[in-house]
Amino acid sequence: MALPRKPLFWVVSFAHLTIDLFNASVPVIVTFLAAHFIPMSNTQIGLAVSAYQLTGALSQPLAGWLADRNGGRWLGTGGVAWTISLLSVALLIAASTHSYVLTVIPMVLAALGSGAFHPVGTMHAADCDTTPATSRLSIFFFAGQTGGGLGPAITGALLDGAATHNGIFTQAFPSLAGIISETGSVTPLITMALVGIPAVLFMGLIVPSAQRFATTRHARQTSRKSEHQRLGRVALLTLVALIMMRSFVNPGSASFLPRLFQMRGWSASEYGLLASAYWIGGGITGIFFGYLADRYGSRLMIALSMFLSAPAVFGLATFDGPAAFLMAMAMGAFSGGSHSLIVAMAHKVVPVGKGLASGAVLGFIFGTGAIGVMIIGGLADRMGLPAVFQLISGATVIAGLLALALPQDRPQRRPAVSEAVAAPASGD
Repeated sequence: MALPRKPLFWVVSFAHLTIDLFNASVPVIVTFLAAHFIPMSNTQIGLAVSAYQLTGALSQPLAGWLADRNGGRWLGTGGVAWTISLLSVALLIAASTHSYVLTVIPMVLAALGSGAFHPVGTMHAADCDTTPATSRLSIFFFAGQTGGGLGPAITGALLDGAATHNGIFTQAFPSLAGIISETGSVTPLITMALVGIPAVLFMGLIVPSAQRFATTRHARQTSRKSEHQRLGRVALLTLVALIMMRSFVNPGSASFLPRLFQMRGWSASEYGLLASAYWIGGGITGIFFGYLADRYGSRLMIALSMFLSAPAVFGLATFDGPAAFLMAMAMGAFSGGSHSLIVAMAHKVVPVGKGLASGAVLGFIFGTGAIGVMIIGGLADRMGLPAVFQLISGATVIAGLLALALPQDRPQRRPAVSEAVAAPASGD
C-alpha cells in the first residue's frame, strides 16, 4: 500500500485523531456523570449522546459547502479548539451544578466543532495526494478511529482513578446506602484538553489559506466532473437505506457499550477499555478493507463487513469478561471497516465538491446514528439493552443484503511509484 507523502494529509489525520479522541469519550463521560453527579435513565443518556451526535451531523453539510469555497483553514482549526473547549465547560458545569439540562447544552454545542472539522479534513485527505482515494481515506479514518479507541480507555482510566468507589461498601452493606455515596471528579479530564493544542497549531499552519486554495479550485472542479459516476434513483435509495440500517450498529450501538457493561458491574476503566477495543478494531481493519476495495470493489467489501459484524453484535448481549472484549473488537472491526468505503462511494455519486459531498454523507451517517441512539435508549428502557443488541444484529444483516444490491464500482488503478513521486504538492 502506497502511503501519502504530503504533510497536509498527515496534519488533517493527526487532527482527526485528536478530535475523535474527545468525540468517542462522550458516552463514557455521560455514563460516569450518571453514576456520580447527575442520575440519568437510559433514555436520558441516549438523548444526551444522540443530541451531541445529531448536532455534529447536521452542521457538516454547511461546513462542507464552506470548505469547497475557501479551503476551511480556520473552520477546521477552530472546530478542533471549539469541541475540546466546550466539552471542558460541560464537565465543569456538571460538577458544580449537578444539572442535566445545563450540562447537556454546552456538551451539545461542542459538537458543532466536530461538524466543522470533519468535512474539511475529509476533503483535504481525499484531494491532497495521488494514491487511490479509498485507501487514502481509510488511513484518514484509521487515524480518527485510533483517537476514538484511545479516548474511552484514557477517559475511563482518568475518571475511575478519581472516583471514591464507595459503591463497593453500599452493595455489601445496604444499610450504608443512606450514609455514604459514590463520588468522583472530572478534574483529570480538564487537563486532558491540553493534548488538543498541537493539532490546532498544525492545522492553522499547514492547511491552505483561502487564497492558495482558490488557485487550484478550477482544476479540482474540472477533475470532479470527469470523476462522477451517477447512480440511478433506486441505487441511491439503496445506499440511503444501507446507511440507515448500518447506523444502528455503527455508530449507534457503540454509544451504549459503556452502559451495557456498567449495568453488569464493570468499572469506568473497564467499560472505557471495552469501548476503546471497539474503536481500535474498526481503525485497524478499515485500512485493509480500503485496500481490498481498491482491488475487488466497494460493494463486496461493504456487504462482507456487515455480515461479519452481525454475530459479534449478537454475542455482546450474552458474553461477559474477556469474551466481551473480543466481541466488542470484532463488532468495531467489521462494522467500522466499511466507513471509508461509503464515504469514497459518495464522492463518486454526489456531483458537487468533495467538501460538500463529505459533509453530506458524514452528516447523514452520524445523523442517522444519533437517531439510532435515541431509538436504542427508548427500547432499552422497555425491553433491556441485551435484547436491543440482538435486534441490532438483525438490522446489520439487512444492511449487508442492501450492500449487495449496490452497483459494482470499478477497482481503482494504483499509481506507479514514479507518478506518486512526480505528483505536485497540494497544500504545501
